[in-house]
Amino acid sequence: MKSLSSSRSEPRDPSRRRWLVAGGAGALLLAAGGGAAWLWRPGWRDGQLTASGRTVFRAVARAVLEGSLPPEGPAQEAALERHLDRLALTIAGFPAATRAEIAQLLGILSIAPGRRWLAGLAIDWPQASTVAIDQALRGMRFAEQPLKQQAYHALRDLNNAAWYAQPEHWAALGYPGPVAV
Repeated sequence: MKSLSSSRSEPRDPSRRRWLVAGGAGALLLAAGGGAAWLWRPGWRDGQLTASGRTVFRAVARAVLEGSLPPEGPAQEAALERHLDRLALTIAGFPAATRAEIAQLLGILSIAPGRRWLAGLAIDWPQASTVAIDQALRGMRFAEQPLKQQAYHALRDLNNAAWYAQPEHWAALGYPGPVAV
């Protein structure tokens, strides 16, 4: 009996413990990386906005273009679809590096952890009210982190540029159009 109690009080092999801890940490890292890869949804692929990219831009457009869009309903949905198509054409004209950055931004905003971290929005984009999206955008605009401010400006500027570049929206800006020469 004495040998059993003495064998239990002996210290464990420290190298074995290190291997177990390292193995556990490695498994956690692989699981986290695999989970992130599974969740990742790029916003731009094959020259088009992806479904997740369109979802983010549709929600942001509702807040950024509020007052310029038709009232909620079929007319607004049709206007948003045309806007997203024009937005995709605008993005397609950018250099590859810029398109890649937009894809990454939309990818981050399309997953819950990224949306919460970057935009501070707990609700998924389609379910968020225009007020909630506007508050999230204001939080990004006035954030201390330059990355959040840059993301805000990119989202706002891309939406405004694609919307107001269209002749049918020039009157809202007070722009009569180009002068005939």
